[in-house]
Amino acid sequence: RKHVIFLQDTNALVINSILPTLGVSIAKNFDMNSICIPRLAGEAAGAITSLEHNTDPEKSLVINVEYNQLDPLLKTQGDCKGDVPDESGFSPYPGNANNIVISIDSYAKTLRGEDQGVVVEFVNPKYKDETRTEFKKATRLECMMQDIPKLFQKELGSEANIGFTTFDRWFTFSPAKNSLESGIDAVKGGNIAPGTMSSAESDKYIQNQRKLKHAGMDIHVTEEEDLVAIGGIPVTAGPRIILCPGFAITQEEVVNKIHGGSITQRSSLVLEGQGLVVKNLQLDGALIIRTGPECEVEIDGLTVQNKGYELEEIPEGAEVDEAVSIRGYTMSKHEAMEIVIEEPGKYYIGKGGVVEKRE
Repeated sequence: RKHVIFLQDTNALVINSILPTLGVSIAKNFDMNSICIPRLAGEAAGAITSLEHNTDPEKSLVINVEYNQLDPLLKTQGDCKGDVPDESGFSPYPGNANNIVISIDSYAKTLRGEDQGVVVEFVNPKYKDETRTEFKKATRLECMMQDIPKLFQKELGSEANIGFTTFDRWFTFSPAKNSLESGIDAVKGGNIAPGTMSSAESDKYIQNQRKLKHAGMDIHVTEEEDLVAIGGIPVTAGPRIILCPGFAITQEEVVNKIHGGSITQRSSLVLEGQGLVVKNLQLDGALIIRTGPECEVEIDGLTVQNKGYELEEIPEGAEVDEAVSIRGYTMSKHEAMEIVIEEPGKYYIGKGGVVEKRE
């Protein structure tokens, strides 16, 4: 084992970028490699920058600058415009997704160094409004893993090799870090990335739409103009797709396990099982397929049509579980086909949904 991976923040999409980032780290011999995304100017996300020292080039550093520090810094540098977009519509500085791949040897040397891996603490107050006279919540003392390049530079000197790898946002970044109320305020202010539980869940569905589309399935992929407001947050109208890790993680796995078929926009699909292969599925409604270990299941031509699932906003004042209230909606499960196979063996399921054990 030569690398350690730090996963920070509630960002489910990042699992897609871990292996490619590890590959870049190996190819580029990076001591530290940050997973990044195109950053929206003004977004509450740090940015990867190259800080050039005025007199000593060996003290120059590639490092994250937190969003509350970035705009003041940029207003003193270059064109002094601050944290504004370039011609691409995004900030020229990659957004830091707070997920890091680090060389174990370099990390161990830093932990044994003078600072023993401890980075400088700071406070990042969150204010209720622009008057900056009242806190939104209690201010806390923090320290950031992404500040560790300072220690790498101290222990490794000019040999410290710090880099970043940038991916499309849909592929790797949609954190669930804000309350529903904060997300609604952000949307009203024109933010297209509210960072709520509902937006993160929606983006996961959309990511899986893209994966099935890439594998050759006839499926609508939600674009920004297709989003509908549920509970005050723009989310996909469907289809809602869940590809469990036990079914597929890599692109190769998805392509090998999905062959043709079509899914309507109102549909919901859950696939789980390492030995599950789905061919020519025709889905208009809700379908759940779960297969256990040592089960080889081939589905070919299965046709499903039922009432399916539907998102419904939570009525004002309704008492619901917190896991539901943070989304702003509930899932009305009208009707679904569910296939669960746990006994080891080989199985075949055709058009009618009948499970046939072959061995």
